[in-house]
Amino acid sequence: MQYIDLHVHSNYSDGTCTPTEVVTLALDKKLAAIALTDHDTVGGIAEARNASAKHTDHTLPLRILSGVEISSAYKDRDIHILGLMIDETNPSLLQLLDDSLAERKERNLKMATRLAEYGMPIDMDELSGGESAASITRAHFARYMFEKKYISSYNEAFTKYIGYDCPCYVERTYISPKASIEAIKKAGGVAILAHPLLYKLDTKEIEELVEYLCGLGLQGLEAMYSTNSGLDESYVHSLANRYHLAISGGSDFHGSNKPNLEIGTGYGSLKVPLSILTELEKLRTSY
Repeated sequence: MQYIDLHVHSNYSDGTCTPTEVVTLALDKKLAAIALTDHDTVGGIAEARNASAKHTDHTLPLRILSGVEISSAYKDRDIHILGLMIDETNPSLLQLLDDSLAERKERNLKMATRLAEYGMPIDMDELSGGESAASITRAHFARYMFEKKYISSYNEAFTKYIGYDCPCYVERTYISPKASIEAIKKAGGVAILAHPLLYKLDTKEIEELVEYLCGLGLQGLEAMYSTNSGLDESYVHSLANRYHLAISGGSDFHGSNKPNLEIGTGYGSLKVPLSILTELEKLRTSY
């Protein structure tokens, strides 16, 4: 059986591997397809496709699916909407992502100013690694702070400085779920709620969220995920069945920012069959 991974990050957002390195890892795992789903950017997709095309020495070709993970506002938190099999050149989608990137940059400058007040100056060019198209997240800040020896551990950045309710944290202005889903579908993609069990919601609240998003045109749930345990996957499957939604699955690979989590297999037990992609392709709109 062939397997896929529909939730993968590169260093164009908060992963540590280049798109080329991501492709090499996927080929080593003999995956049939991956979706590059960086946060609020499609900047790494072209590199991933080019890298895959150069690997003619592998028996099984690797299909690169264009994707994105859009941070969206929901009540007092942010949720993530995956756009799978999008047209990454679609003007409406690109404008939405450009607006998000501009807002994120403004927020990051404010966060850098607060960190400097705590004796931790941040060089924004060094932070971004010179990648103007990269989507800089708090994970970048945490890694930078650790490498500069401002903190003794990566997690300390979030527990003391840039986590929620910490002194250097700055709220973001997120895109609405409606705008995110509409942009994904206008770009011919499939809109999926990423990791629905990670939002610290109880069962009733999760079902309210899914029902709300269904009203906006949501098409699927990410039921197969690296941190699932016990009956998690079957619960999300039952939600999907109840609301007539498709199933997706992925590792949420981030390189060394998520230690021991591997592309394709997550923490070791993840297996997303190719048949999942076949069903998702039926939901695509034309563009």
